[in-house]
Amino acid sequence: MAIETNNLRRLLRTVEALSELGPALAAKREFSETARMMLSAVMEAAGAREGALFLFSDKPAMLTSVAAQGFALLPDPAFVPLLPKHVHALTAAHGPIVLNATTYPVFLSSNGNVAPELFKCLAPLKTAGTLAGLVALGRRPGDALYEDSELDALELLCSYVALAVHNHTLTQTIAQRVSENLRLMASLHGFYDTALEAFATAIDVKHVNIHGHSLRVGRYAAAIGEAMGMQPTEIAALRSAGYLHDIGKVAVDRRLFSKPGALDPEEFREMADHTTVGHQIVSTVEFPWPRIPEAVRWHHERNDGSGYPDKLGQDDLPMPVRIIGVADSFDAMTSARPYRGPLSVGSALSDLVRVAPQKFDPNVVQALLIQVRRDAVGSKRAPLLEGMPVNIAPGDIDHLAATLQHKVSRAKSYLT
Repeated sequence: MAIETNNLRRLLRTVEALSELGPALAAKREFSETARMMLSAVMEAAGAREGALFLFSDKPAMLTSVAAQGFALLPDPAFVPLLPKHVHALTAAHGPIVLNATTYPVFLSSNGNVAPELFKCLAPLKTAGTLAGLVALGRRPGDALYEDSELDALELLCSYVALAVHNHTLTQTIAQRVSENLRLMASLHGFYDTALEAFATAIDVKHVNIHGHSLRVGRYAAAIGEAMGMQPTEIAALRSAGYLHDIGKVAVDRRLFSKPGALDPEEFREMADHTTVGHQIVSTVEFPWPRIPEAVRWHHERNDGSGYPDKLGQDDLPMPVRIIGVADSFDAMTSARPYRGPLSVGSALSDLVRVAPQKFDPNVVQALLIQVRRDAVGSKRAPLLEGMPVNIAPGDIDHLAATLQHKVSRAKSYLT
């Protein structure tokens, strides 16, 4: 009866740990905090009083701790270099491993800053047969051994922990690779524009409905800057900012790009995070133009403070940011999306005029009208709207420009 009671308690402890893990994995928080919560849940289920969660990196092969509890002498961070034989043994292991004097050298090296003998049990974290990390447990109360029931609970929980660790590592790897590639491009001035064009194409590869979006935003932004009389270096900066404005979307789940209906609040937050993720990526690169990180972070801000991520108003938004915002919105309106067809050029321009100056800088919208009008009258210069029918007459564009000017004048009169 005592054995059955103990098994029931362990089962309840495992179920309780699972119920705690779910919200911990789904919540929006720093990974370090999530790692501590996951480790606590695993230790509770396994009845351990000491534990550590390690991430695995393969170049070089290394285990590095991201959370630890109970150990008196564990360095922060602790790291354990691994030889190929260690990586193979951990990857091939079926379930948790109870360590003893003969198995320590099979799974761990002693060349790190932590003694392997501190650990009594290991649970490799694997996804699709690939090592992502490791849970290392130390002593139990009374130095009790880890029994099959604890090991079963540990294996169950660690399958969930492995997914969270893998997703974190994948996101970090993507951001790191993107930053490294951009840093290299920034140093190659002779090929700068061409390289960023290629990068813009790669950003939009997640879904067919946004293919070419970043290239077009760069082209529209540069054309708006030209119509506003900006200098060539400022125009080049706008083009590059347009190419990179959505770079944070490399970390957004692909499924969100093809959802046919509106995003729910959690999905919207995940999509909106592309502004801050992109800002983190480009902030590590020394561009010739200092406004690029701002444009990446703030291109969804609006004059009335209704945008994201920082709820800034017009007075806080630099002109390049305002230009990218209009260029981005114009292309989004005139492009197909899973939940709607593309708007005509005339309808998109009418919408922009309608919400200016509340949402957009009217001077920027006016500059876009100027450039579209040049396409409408058949200007000899390269068309702004490549491959897109300009289904609005020059006279209608003039009417929109007059409406916009009237709205701005009326707003000024009201303020004075």
